[in-house]
Amino acid sequence: MSDETRQPAGGIADAKESAKAPERRTFLGAIIGGGMTIFGILAAIPLVRFALYPLYAKAAESGWSDVGPADSFASLSEPVQKLVTVEQRDGWRVSVAQRPVYVTKDKQGNVEVLSAICPHLGCQVIWSADKQDFYCPCHGSLFAADGSRISGPTPRGMDSLSTTVEGCQLKVRYEYFRQLLPNKEVAD
Repeated sequence: MSDETRQPAGGIADAKESAKAPERRTFLGAIIGGGMTIFGILAAIPLVRFALYPLYAKAAESGWSDVGPADSFASLSEPVQKLVTVEQRDGWRVSVAQRPVYVTKDKQGNVEVLSAICPHLGCQVIWSADKQDFYCPCHGSLFAADGSRISGPTPRGMDSLSTTVEGCQLKVRYEYFRQLLPNKEVAD
């Protein structure tokens, strides 16, 4: 008998079984690999959301801060500087700071709160009781007692802030405004 006609020890049935075995292993490997891939993707979703949160989260809307008793500002003869507490969100970090504002009266005699940030380049504006005006020490802009622009490189007058009176307390919503623009625009 020649070697070519000789059958393997197990015969044709063993050859078919050995051909099916790799197909089963391949199928099981694909199922396990697919399951692990799906599990990995599902496990990564919270991590990706955590990492991208600061990019898509909006800064917390500024809340109302106490300025003082509303009655104490009824008889203002010149602007008064007050400090308000501001909470600011930057990604996951929340910082609390005090910012200066000026309580004054507008042209109609109503109480108004002005930001102490110069609309030119963001320096802190100072009240001069001697000259009865606000001035910016950085670039020389001058503002009237009501915050309107007198002279200098500033493109507009001082920025007024939203106010309300709650329970006899004057409250202000502190906001930041874009600089170097002729019209007041809230910075994001």
